[in-house]
Amino acid sequence: MAHSIGIDIGGTNTDMGLIDENGHIVARRNLPTNKYTDFELYISDLARELKAMIAESGAEIDGIGIGAPNGNFYTGCVDNAPNLTIKGNLNFEQALGHYFNVPVVLSNDANAAAYGEYVYGGARGMKHFIMFTLGTGVGSGIVVDGVLVHGSTGAAGELGHSILIPDGRPCSCGRSGCLEAYTSARGIVQTYCELYREAVGTDPEGEITSKLIGIKAHNGDPIAIETWRLTGHWLGIAMANAVNFSAPEAIFLMGGPAQVGEPLLEPLQQSFNEHTLSIFKGTCQLLMSQLKANEVAILGAAALVKMKVKK
Repeated sequence: MAHSIGIDIGGTNTDMGLIDENGHIVARRNLPTNKYTDFELYISDLARELKAMIAESGAEIDGIGIGAPNGNFYTGCVDNAPNLTIKGNLNFEQALGHYFNVPVVLSNDANAAAYGEYVYGGARGMKHFIMFTLGTGVGSGIVVDGVLVHGSTGAAGELGHSILIPDGRPCSCGRSGCLEAYTSARGIVQTYCELYREAVGTDPEGEITSKLIGIKAHNGDPIAIETWRLTGHWLGIAMANAVNFSAPEAIFLMGGPAQVGEPLLEPLQQSFNEHTLSIFKGTCQLLMSQLKANEVAILGAAALVKMKVKK
């Protein structure tokens, strides 16, 4: 039985795994991405680790899938991803293709997560759904008729950079008011700090993280509870707008901030219900990803191998 390889390229680490047909990760390895500035050396070491993992398992592989920031499905390249120490136009498909005689498929990490949900998770059997990923940024992957939407450039689906509040907060993309500026982990922290200053008159002490704000909310902290209420309100608006675009059966949510649970999910559902266009009411579920948080990136990357999209 053929296995697939999934590679998740992050700014700190590159995680790789060998996945069987049932979506089980049977072997894993890791490479520190941030110790490299030379692409050829990085690819050489990555290929070495992959070959060792394959040899130890004795498995045959049918392809390699890669999820990466700024990954372009059409070109197979990562172009100057800001969180990678390796800069330039990096053609991962071509570079790994020199070492392996199997298809190599690359897409951005949010698209990989969406397809992982489609192949191995809660979206199995669905033809139309959207995945939102909350983390350092806000990513999204859109599936229509069972196919990931890439658009004319390969970069479609950047719903995190839909403008939510015109002339609002500065966003990492260089514009202002994007969804990411309000509902990413950084945006959630900024909301909490703003509310804290309004209520107390000073900045909060110590390091504030979205995880800590979640703990505070569960402990009844009113500023933390209001932070999550606003976050859910904003995200619900964005999700309701997304329904107008592709009429999905479901919208899935994943990522660290989403793990807070009820403090986010209750106001999110309320906002989504309030802002959904009448013709779509009751047609789209809001669901949490069914993939394990420590496996989703690798499974998503491996799932790309199974895509039936012609490049």
